[in-house]
Amino acid sequence: MRAVGLFEPSPLSAEQTLADLEIPAPEPGPRDLKVAVRAVSINPADYFMRRQFTPTPGKPRVLGYDASGVVEAVGSDISLFKPGDEVFYAGDMTRAGSNAELQLVDERIVGPKPKTLSFLEAAAMPLTSITAWELLFDRLGVGYGSESTPGVLLIINGAGGVGSMLTQLARQLTGLTVVATASRPETIAWCEEMGAHHVINHHEPLDEGLRRIGIEQADFIAGLTGSDRQMSAIVKVIAPQGRFALIDNPDVLDIAPFKLKCVSVHWEMMFTRSMFHTPDMIQQHRLLTSVAELVDVGVLRTTLMTKLGPMSAATIAHGHSLAESGRSIGKIVLSGFPVTQ
Repeated sequence: MRAVGLFEPSPLSAEQTLADLEIPAPEPGPRDLKVAVRAVSINPADYFMRRQFTPTPGKPRVLGYDASGVVEAVGSDISLFKPGDEVFYAGDMTRAGSNAELQLVDERIVGPKPKTLSFLEAAAMPLTSITAWELLFDRLGVGYGSESTPGVLLIINGAGGVGSMLTQLARQLTGLTVVATASRPETIAWCEEMGAHHVINHHEPLDEGLRRIGIEQADFIAGLTGSDRQMSAIVKVIAPQGRFALIDNPDVLDIAPFKLKCVSVHWEMMFTRSMFHTPDMIQQHRLLTSVAELVDVGVLRTTLMTKLGPMSAATIAHGHSLAESGRSIGKIVLSGFPVTQ
């Protein structure tokens, strides 16, 4: 089968960073679905893996996480899906990725594709939906729906993939006042379109930005990028006994200044459940099922913004380049491999 991967970690500037591959088709284990991949999207996790992962010598690593597709075959212990089902999922860091014609994925981290979305639209959603949902409800402990309590959620980098989904979830499913940060006219407009009550500029002091909209402090803060650079500002604006959650990868994060305010700090990593086969691993199946249902009734929407055509080493490298620029809005999506005659 066709796939895209790498033989060694490298920057995009290196020659043959990504390679078009021909590799054997995989066979499912007991809890696996074998999925015919119809579309994928690009996430920071994709280019972090390209930069850092060292494959076994002579054995390439297939990249990719987000995907939508059709179940082609199932393992012996499958109970949630059957061949022919349309699905979407974010994959598993410990296994071969979605940049391939066929992929194996544990059914416990797979959801039914939203019926109202195309494969391209659906592929934009799994990783960011899982990350945003877990950050909001599991890590920050915000109540869902009628159980929600009033307060202010500050989302640092509201126009990215996770920020786009977190804004929607918080606005639609909680009673929080949602404040997103953005700096360009197009990213400000996107945050507002996603449902942010207010948008402030993260290139200016956060406390000044909040005061201009009549808010003195945030009860919850989501650090989606540049958390280390924003720490002094976050310490200023977070409420006493507030909660701070982050998803990025600072080399050093000094949380000692939070002590006086008794702030709790939470790290969200959506791959943890699949990586360690936690007892609650099936929560990601349930979560994606809820997301699909919310999409189909019009509560949530896809965050697809850029389509790059069929998968190949060249188009995926282009997707990585756009994502790494730090200026993309929403999600970048590619369709599956072109059909051969």
